[in-house]
Amino acid sequence: MTSISEINHLAKASRKRRRVGRGTGSGRGKTSQRGHKGQGSRSGSSVSPIFEGGQMPLVRRIPKRGFNNKAFADKIAAVNVGDLESNFEKDEVIDPRKLIEKKIIGKRFDKIKILAGGELSKSLQISAHAFSESAKNKIESVGGKIIILPPKKPVVKNKMGSAKKARQQAAEKKSAK
Repeated sequence: MTSISEINHLAKASRKRRRVGRGTGSGRGKTSQRGHKGQGSRSGSSVSPIFEGGQMPLVRRIPKRGFNNKAFADKIAAVNVGDLESNFEKDEVIDPRKLIEKKIIGKRFDKIKILAGGELSKSLQISAHAFSESAKNKIESVGGKIIILPPKKPVVKNKMGSAKKARQQAAEKKSAK
């Protein structure tokens, strides 16, 4: 006889599937637990989880207020000074491409911000979009150099036709050179 401590905790993972419609003696026969008549008893029935039988659903009755900036907010990749210390050699030039290659940051970001977490003893030349004040102090105190990159996506002030205007301005700048 096995004790409770010897029971495999993954026993639930291999539980048999419930077989319905195998006769009335099974307890799951006849209507196969769909009940009599109604929408749920019909084949092909799939009802939205918010459906309330024709009544105006709660999600549609509640007022929607406020604004969420999540879709428009910049995705900032944070890098600690300590990570740079352990992954790069002295006097090395660090840019976003190298950070991605060393897998310190992922590929999806709008800005890179260097933070002051950890210690730094090597002088490094670091290119990023933003630096915390204490990170700047740590980098410059060991003889490192800071390069602030321009934002990845253009700053658009006007909503109507802004992309078209931006393209025109870029073309004008190229032709002026």
